[in-house]
Amino acid sequence: MQPTILPGEDGFFMNRAVIFVNGQIPDLDRVPQLLRPGDVLIAADGGTRHLLALGLVPALVVGDLDSLNGDDRSKLIAAGTEIRSHPADKNETDLELALRHATDSGFDEILIIGALGNRLDQTLGNLALLASPSLVGLNIRMDDGDEQVFFVRERAQVDGAPGDLVSLIPWGRRVSGVTTEGLQWPLQNETLHPYKTRGISNTMNGEKAFISVRSGLLLIVHSRQRRP
Repeated sequence: MQPTILPGEDGFFMNRAVIFVNGQIPDLDRVPQLLRPGDVLIAADGGTRHLLALGLVPALVVGDLDSLNGDDRSKLIAAGTEIRSHPADKNETDLELALRHATDSGFDEILIIGALGNRLDQTLGNLALLASPSLVGLNIRMDDGDEQVFFVRERAQVDGAPGDLVSLIPWGRRVSGVTTEGLQWPLQNETLHPYKTRGISNTMNGEKAFISVRSGLLLIVHSRQRRP
């Protein structure tokens, strides 16, 4: 078995990295629908367990490897997975190392799976990583199948379904020029202030919503409604 780098149509490889993190995933069966042909799969240390549970093999594992057992490591080496080990006494989380690898490798679109659950400190730290000015111009989102989280610096699209919740949260300072399309309570060139809750729990009218801002950093939390 070779590292899973799925080919796109006509051999074209879509430029997206998917990083699996060792956090809680509510329903692993929902994760395959997040993947697409051409994805390059990366595991941040213990995130390997999610990939193996899905029957997938990462192209790369990066981290201090304290969550990777010997049997899994042997399987990955036999499969040709690249393993980059870092000291346990380090200043970065495994996700930060994996994210740095992906950006240094030139990926302009990155999906992070398994970074939203289990520990509040880790979740907040993971969100803070995405707020870095060094990531301006990149499309980076976190997703666990139930919720999708990302930052809007200019304009972004949300793909979902009618009734999905979309919360708009100013990150650190006020966000001005906020305009939305496709939400039940639209905003038109408005200002959202930190420490206020005005943007919480809006609702999608259809399958797409659009959000734009003039200045500031806006955190978007898209909560998918479970349907039969």
